[in-house]
Amino acid sequence: MSSFSKTRRPQRQTDYDTFPPSCPIVIDNGASTFRIGWAGEPNPRITFRNVVQRPRHKATGETVTMVGDQDPALMKYFDCTRSSYRSPFDNNVVYQFEIMEYILDYAFERMGADGSRVNHPVLITECACNPVQSRSKMAELLFENYGVPSVAFGVDAAFCYKYNQRLGICDKDGLALCSGFSTSHAIPFVNGEPVFEACCRTNIGGYHVTDYLKQLLSLKYPNHMPNLSWEKVEELKMEHCYIAQDYCSEVQLFQRGGNEAEQKTRCWQLPWIPPPMEERPSGEEIARKAAIKEKQGQRLRDMAALKKTNRISELETELEGLEFLLKELENVKESEVQAFLSRTGYVSKQEIESAIVRVTQSLRRSKGEPAEVEEKTESSATEKYPLINISDNMLLPEQLKEKRRQLFLKTTSEGRQRAKQKRFEEEIEREKKNQQDEEKRLENPALYLEQLRAKQRELSDKVEQRKRLKTNGSRMNGNQNLSSNVGRGERLNAVQKERMRLLTTAAFDRGKGEDTFGTKEEDWQLYKLMSKDNDDDDEGPDVDEAELVRVTSRLQDLDPTFVPKLDLGSFQTVSDIPRVRPLTKEDFQITFGVERFRCPEILFQPNMVGVDQAGLDEMAGISMQRFPLKGNAIEERITNSILVTGGSSRFPGIVERLEAGIRKVRPFESLIRVVRASDPVLDAWRGAAAFASSGQFYVQTFNRDDYFKKGEDWVRQYRLRYTI
Repeated sequence: MSSFSKTRRPQRQTDYDTFPPSCPIVIDNGASTFRIGWAGEPNPRITFRNVVQRPRHKATGETVTMVGDQDPALMKYFDCTRSSYRSPFDNNVVYQFEIMEYILDYAFERMGADGSRVNHPVLITECACNPVQSRSKMAELLFENYGVPSVAFGVDAAFCYKYNQRLGICDKDGLALCSGFSTSHAIPFVNGEPVFEACCRTNIGGYHVTDYLKQLLSLKYPNHMPNLSWEKVEELKMEHCYIAQDYCSEVQLFQRGGNEAEQKTRCWQLPWIPPPMEERPSGEEIARKAAIKEKQGQRLRDMAALKKTNRISELETELEGLEFLLKELENVKESEVQAFLSRTGYVSKQEIESAIVRVTQSLRRSKGEPAEVEEKTESSATEKYPLINISDNMLLPEQLKEKRRQLFLKTTSEGRQRAKQKRFEEEIEREKKNQQDEEKRLENPALYLEQLRAKQRELSDKVEQRKRLKTNGSRMNGNQNLSSNVGRGERLNAVQKERMRLLTTAAFDRGKGEDTFGTKEEDWQLYKLMSKDNDDDDEGPDVDEAELVRVTSRLQDLDPTFVPKLDLGSFQTVSDIPRVRPLTKEDFQITFGVERFRCPEILFQPNMVGVDQAGLDEMAGISMQRFPLKGNAIEERITNSILVTGGSSRFPGIVERLEAGIRKVRPFESLIRVVRASDPVLDAWRGAAAFASSGQFYVQTFNRDDYFKKGEDWVRQYRLRYTI
């Protein structure tokens, strides 16, 4: 588990005034975690994440400064979309002192200090070979903003090494390998003092391991990215990752699979709620639903029949009224016709006759009879078009033009009437066919559905075969035939073969001399024979396709599970349509296999993430090469006491891997001993607290007077001695 994933706002200390002004305050200013406490105590008082966030309040819009991790219940009142976590560090060096000031304000306030005055000496840690500008800005911040009486700077890895030396874990001469949050350091020690001239640094740490793991899991499980927060990935890293002794062999193990790979695989189950199970309906329930459906259908049929009967009654009543009105009009005198028509609402006798024709057609349509109104409308057509039956010799030129117009209007009207009658008859026939199909379905639904499926398959195959024959018989891609259909000559029917023969003959006969095709009457007869209009075979597919559409639509209405084939072309196969699969428990599992050792491997191979620097094992060899004192005796003593510390040193297998890697860069049979610190995270603060409680601390601090008198030059020359 990460060192800060479960931390919350620390409680404010109430015993600040009980400590004398001579008691130092110890600060471990790490790139990941900030720790502060009193000298001589075993553990720090305040620990929080070393970051600052400035969100806006959703209600008031006021910007609030928050240090460290906050309670999620509190964060719901703030808008954090435009505010991210900001750290004062850049590769383990403090450079954002505005953010550092917020952090120190928060730390001293949690310690119980009132106001901005801190009347206690301060021991603060820094990285190895910290730039003078960073140390000078930190001294300026502590002296001028907080009024600290004296300050001392020390390296966190050196305090950790000295603390473990007192515990007997390491010797006075040795090497400290500190793998922190953003960087890793290798620092040799001689007689308990660090030799910074031979130290080595690599910009790889726990942050890069977590970021690499987050990237791998996000690529592997893109649907679960909201669950892969930074804090959760940090927790998963510390819980499941380990260092492989041989990276290549471990990768090959997972490539082969097997029981050993399965045993090393871990699984993280995300929250998942199983969907409610739907019970299959019983036979009685199915019968009851079928009876309800049939009852509803019968009620709809009865309503439709009643509506049809009422419609027929209304039309018959209207027709009787119109016929009675026409008879009454015949008995009316010529002078009283207009007055009679004005009372009825009609303009002329022709309008009444047209209304009778319209109502008669509607009545026949409602009864399902064909509309035969040609005989009744013959007289009205004669009256409407009086010139069509008169000879042309008896008409004037203007009358001839009018006759042609009336003839065109009559022909168009009759054509529309015939088309309308044909559509009406087709609709009647379709209704009769649907009624017969419904009767068959009600007699035996299962048999009817099976016959309908068979008919749909037959029509589908027939239409597909016809489409295949209409296209080219073969398609070539290089020398490979992509289809095994018949050739063009075998696909032509009799009419098409005759057309091709005529075309070939005409081209052969005309090709010998001058092209005179079209000058004779028989040439146009040949043209008519060659026309595609004589090909009656083209009418067949339209009928079959229309019937296929009707049968397919009927099947979709009766069988919800029926899925028609997609039209993907004549030479493509139809694949099964993917069905929506319900999500299961396995869909909400994140599996860790090769990621468990691949992510921490960047500590030894930084080039895996694009960092062209040395790994932890190479850093030890580089540090020994830079060591100013040459000699096998001193080198043997150093390699015989290698201390691994820092948050990233908690991975299982790192000690064995470091010992094997360092042995490769050292001479044969060299004494190599690698040990892990007692507590890689807190030993730096504990070592600093023990040093601050000793008498040698007060001798090595510099006070405010020294700072204001000597300035930055004195800070540049300042170097803490850990052993006096």
